[in-house]
Amino acid sequence: MPNLGHGSHGPVLRISTATSVWENCGLSSLPGTSYCPMSLVRAWMAVTGSVARAWSIAFDSLIGNHIFQALEGTFSPYMPYYLAKYPDFVALSLVLLLTGVLVLGVRESVLVGKISTGINLLVLSFIILSGFIKGDLHNWKLTEQDYTLNTSESSDIYSLGPLGSGGFVPFDYDGILHGAALCFYSFVGFDDIVTKGEEAPNPHRSIPISIMSTVFICFLAYFGVSATLTLMVPYYQIQSDSPFPQAFLHVGWGPARYVVAVGILCFLLYRLQSSLFPVPQVIQEMAEDGLLFRGLARTHARTKTPIMATVSSGILAGIMALLFEFSNLVELMSIGHLLVYSLVAFFVLVLRYQPDCNLSKNEKIEDKIQMMPLVKENPLDSEPEAGSSKTLKSLWLPVSTTPTQKSAQIVYGCAFLLVLLLTILSLILDQWPSQVFSGDPVLTTVAVLLLLLTTGITVIIWRQPQDPSPLQFKVPALPVLPLVSIFVNVYLMMQMTSGTWALFGIWNAIGFLIYFGYGIRHSLAGNNHQQPPATSLHLPDS
Repeated sequence: MPNLGHGSHGPVLRISTATSVWENCGLSSLPGTSYCPMSLVRAWMAVTGSVARAWSIAFDSLIGNHIFQALEGTFSPYMPYYLAKYPDFVALSLVLLLTGVLVLGVRESVLVGKISTGINLLVLSFIILSGFIKGDLHNWKLTEQDYTLNTSESSDIYSLGPLGSGGFVPFDYDGILHGAALCFYSFVGFDDIVTKGEEAPNPHRSIPISIMSTVFICFLAYFGVSATLTLMVPYYQIQSDSPFPQAFLHVGWGPARYVVAVGILCFLLYRLQSSLFPVPQVIQEMAEDGLLFRGLARTHARTKTPIMATVSSGILAGIMALLFEFSNLVELMSIGHLLVYSLVAFFVLVLRYQPDCNLSKNEKIEDKIQMMPLVKENPLDSEPEAGSSKTLKSLWLPVSTTPTQKSAQIVYGCAFLLVLLLTILSLILDQWPSQVFSGDPVLTTVAVLLLLLTTGITVIIWRQPQDPSPLQFKVPALPVLPLVSIFVNVYLMMQMTSGTWALFGIWNAIGFLIYFGYGIRHSLAGNNHQQPPATSLHLPDS
């Protein structure tokens, strides 16, 4: 778990968790497009690297931080700031070991997953109950005097984080949002419920209930753990590397920290294996299609495992765990999921206003006839002006009650413009929030104009006809809900550090280079060629 209570969040971390829950509830109800394969690979690589790094940190804390002390200072101080303080060879070895296990054909075990989940629930329950027993409400009302006293009593003053303004919200609104952006990665995956709509007897009722109930249960767990941690330890004394074992040591329950540490290690080990398991399948499918190099699609003749995809994904995840800081990997997960959810929200908004694919030829011809006078009339007459007036009128009063090509183009253009406006508004609110809300004549005026433009364009989309085709489950409150989701996503992405944006940019640059340099020319789906059978590429049995 990243250190969300230390640094820039404090006890109000519980509110940050609630913010992430609200955002995820809205996003989990947005079916419409599948994840981009490259985004999937990026997300799973970041998950694997961060979990491996977390396992190594927890293990090192359990044995007395000997690994950190031995490797500290290995990297030059002039290395890029987003790299780790030391190369984590334990995390690299763990990832490579599990990669070898997957190469041998070992599959994910349902029984192991149930046992791991059970251990995790027991550890969480123990942490929450212990926190309410040993917690102190005064830790939510800390003052500068408390900080000074802890500084004088601490043998290592550098282990103390910043005080902020003290109290329950020591880092104000910015701390809440930064915590929410980091917490977001913990609430991804609930959108998988939407994919089970065909199996549900009453998806209109069961899908929303399932999403809300599962998110709420997970929220209670994270809320309880966050509250427990900040009750047991002052937020500026929380140890980022191993918060929970150190918290039990702080309250005088030294032996309990070993139980908690072992439970965390068991769960992280299973989580690492489950995050690494699906990556080779995705890489293999992309290689078979031609989006990636076809050599990555090779499978072993005996074990039937995608050996090249497994080895390559394991090496890449291991390098990320070896070189990058844990906090940057966590933020990379969050920023990737926020971007993907923004794309999903955008396409849900656009696709709802698209005409039916089975639109008859007569309807298409009628739509073209309506647009012909704009071209055929004498340019000296006033008809072009009338045509322009008709086009503007269609923005508010569409001529059809069902989507047409013209109305779909209007929605598409308006949606792109809204994304641009919301991005600019998010940037202004993130960089100059105090000036905007204090009435700065320039920034406040710009923010108000952006809000007015956003409202007006949203109304134009709202006036366009939606696709009436019956679906098992539809996102409610269009176009407002997808736009709110996009705005919150972009605003949370603005909370990420520059190091995370650097990693994100490097990954996207590599992805674009592969796609435009190789994938776009060799993709079978894009070139409408017949895909060869997946079993045509094999390695000889060894």
